[in-house]
Amino acid sequence: MPDLTMLPAWQALKKHHAQWGGIKIRELFNDNPQRFEQFSLQLDDLLFDFSKNRLTDQTIKLLTDLADQAELRKQIDALFNGEKVNPTEGRAALHTALRNRSDRPVLLEGQDLMPQINRVLQQMETFANQVRNGSWRGYTGQLITDVVNIGIGGSDLGPLMVTEALKPYTRDKLRSHFVSNVDASQLCETLKQLNPETCLFLIASKTFSTQETLTNAHSARDWFLAHAKEQKHVARHFVAMSTNRKRVSDFGIDPANMFEFWEWVGGRYSLWSAIGLAIVLAIGMDNFKKLLAGAHLVDEHFRTAPWHKNIPVLMGLIGLWNTDFWGAESQAILPYDHYLHRFPAYLQQADMESNGKRVTVQGQQVDYPTGPVVWGEPGTNGQHAFYQLIHQGTRLIPCDFLAAVNSHNPLGEHQNILLANFLAQSEALMKGKTAAEARQEMAADGVPDAELERLLPHKVFPGNRPSNTFLYRRLDPQTLGMLIALYEHKIFVQASLWQINPFDQWGVELGKQLAQKILPALTTKAPHTTHDNSTAGLIAKIHDWRE
Repeated sequence: MPDLTMLPAWQALKKHHAQWGGIKIRELFNDNPQRFEQFSLQLDDLLFDFSKNRLTDQTIKLLTDLADQAELRKQIDALFNGEKVNPTEGRAALHTALRNRSDRPVLLEGQDLMPQINRVLQQMETFANQVRNGSWRGYTGQLITDVVNIGIGGSDLGPLMVTEALKPYTRDKLRSHFVSNVDASQLCETLKQLNPETCLFLIASKTFSTQETLTNAHSARDWFLAHAKEQKHVARHFVAMSTNRKRVSDFGIDPANMFEFWEWVGGRYSLWSAIGLAIVLAIGMDNFKKLLAGAHLVDEHFRTAPWHKNIPVLMGLIGLWNTDFWGAESQAILPYDHYLHRFPAYLQQADMESNGKRVTVQGQQVDYPTGPVVWGEPGTNGQHAFYQLIHQGTRLIPCDFLAAVNSHNPLGEHQNILLANFLAQSEALMKGKTAAEARQEMAADGVPDAELERLLPHKVFPGNRPSNTFLYRRLDPQTLGMLIALYEHKIFVQASLWQINPFDQWGVELGKQLAQKILPALTTKAPHTTHDNSTAGLIAKIHDWRE
């Protein structure tokens, strides 16, 4: 694999960046009335506008040259062909197979995966239909009214985000709850709302050994059995998404109600698998299939479109341009769509767990920035919180704005006001406000000259701050599937260019290992000498203050 920074296209991009000088995005718009048409793409009912970035035709040409020289096509083919693109764990990453809606087989080591994928989808559909139509009932014969998904990481963030995003497609008679934190407060507050005779628990753990998930699962089972008394009733109220049949059975779950997924399904890509059972129960299998179809549409686009018309490739390249050449250290995700209020949190894991790496796949330390910090909140709330820093702060923060043209809840002028703010923010970030414009504005308002000059520095906005805009007709299952897949592939593009492995997460392990060593020190007051002075002091204080 060629050294990224030694590639001719990288060197050309460095020179291109150095020659940028004082060019402003607003000037690029003034010089080119067709800039929007030139730098936007539409896929089905979704529009991607990347015209408000610091780029020209030449920038795109050099970035796509970089993709070619970094062998991006080879990496994409390896992903879809089931090669071991996760070398540290020796695994393929075939989450795209989970949403394959074509008749095309997907091979892994010569075996077509589609029959087993479709078998699990059918199992999910059968079970969800039984719960939703009332034929699956609790141990006392009552209807199931509440579903509690117990998982962590991708086994929580994905199903939770999708269920919230598609709330207009859910049924009021079947409520969804999500428990992930090992802090007992989350589980206890959830259980306060529930009747043990009418709730169903979904335990999401591939190995059925994840500490936080199993701790919550056992506490939920204890709560249930305090009411139901008999162990046999567990089978009517607990099911598992797992691969460990023995542990599932030992827990009391009928193995017939274990929904399988596979080692080539990474946690942060698992909502498309059996981990999506909570989604299917909430919105029904027909809508879940539309979610899969939206993602599959993007998969085909990503796999076949030329670089300059390939939305996730351009997302990845522009992100690299902002990160590695303009020094952006973070990326804001700003949905002007309340139903996407968990989307930034979902992308935090998807991006930062994937690309938060400092060594290449060959084990060499990188000498260039990799994954940015990903964060965000829904608009318009964020405007009254952190947008000040984005507009006038000292840090460059590229932004992604997302909005639906049509609301699920049309009410008066709400949607027009929402969209006006959505459009205004990206325009303001791009244009800014010059000193001359600020002076003219205050003069027109009759501000006295002395006051005008005092306020002038505070009224200037530098502008020239990059953003992407995603506009879609309505947030429906297919559109959501498209959005998720676009970001998944963007992350893969950047990992491929940075030459890092986006499918492992060894950085998560160290804290887990140390927690296992510290836990015994919290259960006894015997002196422990294996920890640093700070940790030992904190352990002692915990024992002092424990009630």
